[in-house]
Amino acid sequence: MREKKRITAYQICLVAFAAGINIAGGQIALALRLPVYLDSVGTVFTGVVLGPWFGLLPGLLSGLIMGVTVDIYSLYFAPVAMITGFTAGLVFRRISLNRVSVFPAALAVTVPGTMVSSLINAVLFGGVTSSGSSVLVQLLMHTPLGLTGSIFVVQILTDYADRCLALIAVGALLTAMGGELRQKLAGGR
Repeated sequence: MREKKRITAYQICLVAFAAGINIAGGQIALALRLPVYLDSVGTVFTGVVLGPWFGLLPGLLSGLIMGVTVDIYSLYFAPVAMITGFTAGLVFRRISLNRVSVFPAALAVTVPGTMVSSLINAVLFGGVTSSGSSVLVQLLMHTPLGLTGSIFVVQILTDYADRCLALIAVGALLTAMGGELRQKLAGGR
């Protein structure tokens, strides 16, 4: 019979810390009207360190907090953040971030969330959100791509750039983090 793993205080603190990182990054991107979001570093970090199920949590928390405080769009895109954290946890379940190239890994983490975010953006918002990438969608929608094609093209490019930046940041955090802390976060004693 498998022994149930208990959630540790370290893991709870990491999830809260990761949500805070997401909120700070998202606020920076909003303030500067960047075409990337910077709100997935904490989510990806948690997915990489703690696995897919924990990876869901920071995206949900930061989406809810930002959605009810400063950016209503974050609330609608919380499922995308959850998918991103879950996917990062799956991608890095058996391999180390240090042993894989960031670019193909970022693509694997990006695609599922981009499909969902494109759908949300097209159906609910017609391509106009608080992101700086909305300008690109509006420019491209008058091309043969149309609205849906424009949203997907812009989303895949901006999401991919965002996930590349997130994985680079996570790699730096993992390098700076000691092995003892990693073991405590993973539930070891």
